[in-house]
Amino acid sequence: MSEYVPEDVRKIWLDIKEMRIRGAGRIARAGARALAIAAEEFKGKDLEDFMTYMERIAEFVRSARPTAVSLPNAVAYIMNRLKRSRAASLEEAVRAVVNAAEEFIEYSLNAVKIIGELGAKRLENGDVVMTHCHSTAAVSVIATAHNQGKVHKVYVKETRPKMQGLITARALADAGLDVILIPDSSVRYFMKKVNKVVVGADTIAANGAVINKIGTSLVALAAKEARVRMYVASETYKFSPQTVIGELVPIEVRSPLEIVTEEWLNRNPEVKVYNPVFDVTPPEYIDAIITEKGVIPPQAAILILLEEYGLTLTESFIKEPYELRESELGE
Repeated sequence: MSEYVPEDVRKIWLDIKEMRIRGAGRIARAGARALAIAAEEFKGKDLEDFMTYMERIAEFVRSARPTAVSLPNAVAYIMNRLKRSRAASLEEAVRAVVNAAEEFIEYSLNAVKIIGELGAKRLENGDVVMTHCHSTAAVSVIATAHNQGKVHKVYVKETRPKMQGLITARALADAGLDVILIPDSSVRYFMKKVNKVVVGADTIAANGAVINKIGTSLVALAAKEARVRMYVASETYKFSPQTVIGELVPIEVRSPLEIVTEEWLNRNPEVKVYNPVFDVTPPEYIDAIITEKGVIPPQAAILILLEEYGLTLTESFIKEPYELRESELGE
């Protein structure tokens, strides 16, 4: 079987890998587009070869980011629909992939809108909000509340080392809010000026723990201390079915060159630089998770997983466990 991967698919993979495509929702939609492109660019004429080819493409796309569960969930959504289509011809199989990808992308975009509407109900007139990193869902909540006249000021953490907070600051400023960009280390100082915290999620575990950009757990800790409500805005496809059966979520560790220069590393070879991209916020530090299916306590995450995936998909994970590379595991 040829190892051919379409150039556009490789580009999407690289953009996800190198964080030019950021945010779990955008990553998921990009993964869905990659599968649709791969299906349309299949060079063979045999249906069985196409199914093998798509399995290999799916594995390739999933490998781009180990922590953002939205990516493997998007891939699983499309591949499951391909298998269930029972396509009798190559043309039917290609159409099944393209239709499933388009369906997923439309669902994802609608989910963000619904989350914004539901989340805005949790914010009150005059609330001052803090957010962290960049989340389309979190931005939707804050911007929707602003449009309703409830929220006018938001504190945005810079979110080192990749500075995703600058993306959020621009988006919220464009939405008309009064935006104050603050250093990551100042979160506790500014928390006393805040009424609510709204963040996104890269992965939500079965026990309600939230895996999100490094620093999220410190925001949650400061919010708990200050008695500020902490909300997580997340589409349900960011809930991790692997965690139902005891799998740990791998914490991605990225290059030290995101923190220091190569010249500095060479001058200080005795110093080790460790750059984990995500951390885990315990469910007891979260007041509610806002999804497109409703607002739930973190402890109800397992109910979302059972509703979304059920026993059939759980059994498939038992048969084909998620493989973790040692380099992907955090401390």
